[in-house]
Amino acid sequence: MKNRVQLITYADRLSPKISALRDLLNGPLRGAFGGVHLLPFFFPIDGADAGFDPIDHTQVDPRIGDWNDVRALAAEYEVVADLIVNHISSESPQFKDFSRKGSESPCAGMFLTYDRVFPSGASEADLLRIYRPRPGLPFTAATLESGERRLLWTTFTSKQIDIDVKHAEGEAYLRAILEQFRLAGIRMIRLDAVGYAIKKPGTSCFMIPETFDFIAALASQAHALGMEVLVEIHSHYLQQIQIARQVDWVYDFALPPLILHSLFARDAKSLGHWLAIRPQNSITVLDTHDGIGVIDVGGGGEGEPGLLAPDEIDKLVETIHSRSDGQSRMATGAAANNLDLYQINCTFYDALGRRDNEYLIARAVQLFVPGIPQIYYVGLLAGTNDMELLTRTQVGRDINRHYYTPTDVLEALGTPAVQALLNLIRLRNTHPSFGGRAKIEIPSDQTAAIAWENNDQWARLDVDFAEPRAVVTYSSSGTQAAGRWDSRESSATAPKATE
Repeated sequence: MKNRVQLITYADRLSPKISALRDLLNGPLRGAFGGVHLLPFFFPIDGADAGFDPIDHTQVDPRIGDWNDVRALAAEYEVVADLIVNHISSESPQFKDFSRKGSESPCAGMFLTYDRVFPSGASEADLLRIYRPRPGLPFTAATLESGERRLLWTTFTSKQIDIDVKHAEGEAYLRAILEQFRLAGIRMIRLDAVGYAIKKPGTSCFMIPETFDFIAALASQAHALGMEVLVEIHSHYLQQIQIARQVDWVYDFALPPLILHSLFARDAKSLGHWLAIRPQNSITVLDTHDGIGVIDVGGGGEGEPGLLAPDEIDKLVETIHSRSDGQSRMATGAAANNLDLYQINCTFYDALGRRDNEYLIARAVQLFVPGIPQIYYVGLLAGTNDMELLTRTQVGRDINRHYYTPTDVLEALGTPAVQALLNLIRLRNTHPSFGGRAKIEIPSDQTAAIAWENNDQWARLDVDFAEPRAVVTYSSSGTQAAGRWDSRESSATAPKATE
């Protein structure tokens, strides 16, 4: 992947179609992004889980475009696409065939049922050992059209039926998607929910050794087709470090809560510790289509301490609720449906109480930390909580999944905070120092510095969390003079993108 900032967006929420997104990237956002993580654009984009429950994973939803539009986008920008490994919609042709014909269906082996994992039954201990991201057990009792009663494995919702990825039918299904991605010019695949893909009796059924074997085999297939692999896992930080040694890319999900903690507590010690040990092959994010994770900085199941202590996590969560005027509380936990237990649902801008200076400090740290930065479309526009959408759908994560009109986008791009952020993004994309090495320093408990050097070119970020303030200084680049960017100055400038 290119060492350039990437955009995370739905095809229909920042722009109405894939072609319009390409126009936006080549127009007002020119020079800001080298790649796009195009969130599920498969048919349909508006199922039970916002596209993460595809009926047909190999078809682009015709309401937003077709594979020609994806290919055109991929010709200019590195496209990341989701390979939804763990499950498929209950409305899919494959599951409907299974429902009609039962065990006689050629698709029967594709779907995971209770008895396939526990042929001799399961003890209470077996069931309680299964790792759960949501309340309850991962099973849905269903009467098929054939009349058969089956206990389907459904990790997330009853509309998302888990795939037996070790069965020949499951393997063929995933191969077909990879081949379609290759034809469309997809540069990287994101393995969605892959941690849950392998189920084995007597284990947690989450990131067990067999899961690593499966990821390695799937990554090998992707590599042969010219695609890199990003693994999406929320887990204890030591496990994340272990995973990173075995894959192309992982998310740095610990970074967002640690930056928030540093800003709230005016204390950079925990952030500094993480920056010293974190994987370098990380995709850095502050916000995504999901919530702000806390499990990534919490303790492990075997009593391992986390990056933050339990009381620090409690204060972090309560501060988000306070700064968002209680809106995040209305979208989190038992307050709304379809929620992961380990995430706080809120826009990152609202999590900081809409404080421009602190928001720009957070983005500056994200952009300077080694790795490839991805910026979520709502965060790019300093978006606020969509309480109307949350009220309408009662899906907690919809608070951070706003639908923008073209006018909304242009108005947001003109605000001082977004202009300052875009200037910093373009600096990150174009300054030669980011092709070199980074040195991270924590001079005191309240300050941090990240300096990039590449031959005689350099760029440096100095953050004072007590003040709070972030200042970026950098050497001359091409025809641009040496410059300075300050989180407190809405007119902060940086070099424009070069072609």
